[in-house]
Amino acid sequence: MKISLKDGSEREYAGSKSVIAIASDISEGLARIATAGEINGETADLRTVVDSDCDLNILTFQDEKGKSAFWHTASHIMAQAVKRLYPDTKCAIGPAIDNGFYYDFDFSFPFTEENLAAIEKEMKKIVKQSLPLEVFEVKKEEALSYMKERQEDYKVEMIEELPEDETITFYKQGDYEEFCAGPHVSNTCVIKAIKLLSTAGAYWRGDEKNKMLTRIYGISFPKASELK
Repeated sequence: MKISLKDGSEREYAGSKSVIAIASDISEGLARIATAGEINGETADLRTVVDSDCDLNILTFQDEKGKSAFWHTASHIMAQAVKRLYPDTKCAIGPAIDNGFYYDFDFSFPFTEENLAAIEKEMKKIVKQSLPLEVFEVKKEEALSYMKERQEDYKVEMIEELPEDETITFYKQGDYEEFCAGPHVSNTCVIKAIKLLSTAGAYWRGDEKNKMLTRIYGISFPKASELK
């Protein structure tokens, strides 16, 4: 298997390897800062297994697609923190955006600045726990069962709209599992600096006929100096 890298060099392997394993073979330093991969121009998760000749680019926070994977992971950390602190909260969506990330939540109580501070504090605890992100696939029926059991109504609604034969990707970090297409960084410890910025009201799916959710905006960086 021949891997063509962005700098014009090539690597050859006798068998298949994950993107992160190839990054480690190139340089341990590169593997530490890698956030995603790009295989033949398509963004790929670090855990994606490469099994044929291809062009491979290892993405970092300095790349726009790498930054998106980094911030998307931060949104998962926020959801994990929220579920730890307020277990009956329902999670909606949490994407990366142009300058950071957000997550929409359905809280059962009036949300305040004190809650925001508590979530940020819990997120920093999760980062320090150095939780590896594991990825696995399940069938639609199993994904629905999992989310219904946890009463995650918004996730159930999204999964129900997927094709019946869809294989759904889940990401797990410690006590939190989220169905998501990815990509994500390899470990929560990569998210060194976090700041939750503001909150806003957001209708579920942007429809004023739906329930108003609480949207929390945040930003994160690989270094505290970048946050400052």
